Amino acid sequence: MSFLLDPVEKPLERWLASRGVPKYRLGQIHNWLFARRAASFEEMTDLPQDLRKALSEELPLWSTNIVKRHRADDATEKLLLELADGQRIECVLMREGQRRTICISTQVGCGMGCAFCASGLEGVTRNLSSGEIVEQMLRLNQCLGPNERISHIVVMGMGEPLANLKSLLPALELATSPQGLGISARRITVSTVGLPAGIDRLAKNNVPYRLAVSLHAPNDELRDQLVRVNSKIGIDAILSAAARYFAATGRRLTFEYVLLADVNDQPEHAQELVRRLAGRTALVNIIPYNPVDGLPYHRPSDEALNRFVAILRGAEIEVQVRKRKGDAIDAACGQLRRSMGNTQTVFQLPSVDVSSSA
Repeated sequence: MSFLLDPVEKPLERWLASRGVPKYRLGQIHNWLFARRAASFEEMTDLPQDLRKALSEELPLWSTNIVKRHRADDATEKLLLELADGQRIECVLMREGQRRTICISTQVGCGMGCAFCASGLEGVTRNLSSGEIVEQMLRLNQCLGPNERISHIVVMGMGEPLANLKSLLPALELATSPQGLGISARRITVSTVGLPAGIDRLAKNNVPYRLAVSLHAPNDELRDQLVRVNSKIGIDAILSAAARYFAATGRRLTFEYVLLADVNDQPEHAQELVRRLAGRTALVNIIPYNPVDGLPYHRPSDEALNRFVAILRGAEIEVQVRKRKGDAIDAACGQLRRSMGNTQTVFQLPSVDVSSSA
């Protein structure tokens, strides 16, 4: 079952055309879903009654079911969505000052093999369709109050976004469209474990999304252990592709670094990272690890965290430390999904770049 507004399959557009419905009705339905946050066709009162009835009977509005909706004291909200084939994914709404950032998934599972991440414990099941990606945006949009609107999107959820660009790019195009969410491409961040061919393809797309590279180690020996796909790529190739992306888009790069106690949090690791990133226009997001049951990694001590950050800042590298959000609702590492008895798990909450409004 395709989502109504799938920008690739276009089931709504084809349905309307097959019945000779005027094209402007498509724009009305878009407005109801994206701007007015309608949950049913019956709410779309400027559509003829017979059209609403036919749509309700013949074209399901949603392809997902909300299994759980949790809200934390810090106003972070998390949805557990069941897809048409019974698979489950999670997506998150984060509130930070005036910002309303949504974090979305691109795959069921993940095939990148990060040793510390719950998302990939069972591998990747399948890619999400463009419609399933867009539907996450709309489901989270409905969590907002009447005076709130989505301001930023981070593609940092379940899966490797650059392994599913075929679905992701049309979804993001709709998100930036005036007929969609109307979000500036500069307020969208795409995260990757570092797939050079995907980074180059994203650069050639000629849309200035922010790029966040999940680095997690300053050398290949350690990264091969933590990010198993690295053995087929290597840090040098990733950094070269990231530099090409910066040259093509002018967008500052972000390097994500999950800090693991006694694994990659020592002064020598920080010093080597400084040498790796010297001369680059980049932000380093330090993410103190949030432990996952069954995995042998631990959160670093405050002393180790502060020492690591101080070394980077001492070398004039811009650093941001992730704020913990949503802990009370199992918002990290797919804990909600695990608590529902599903062995496939999801993602850590991302860092939110609050250094600029762009």
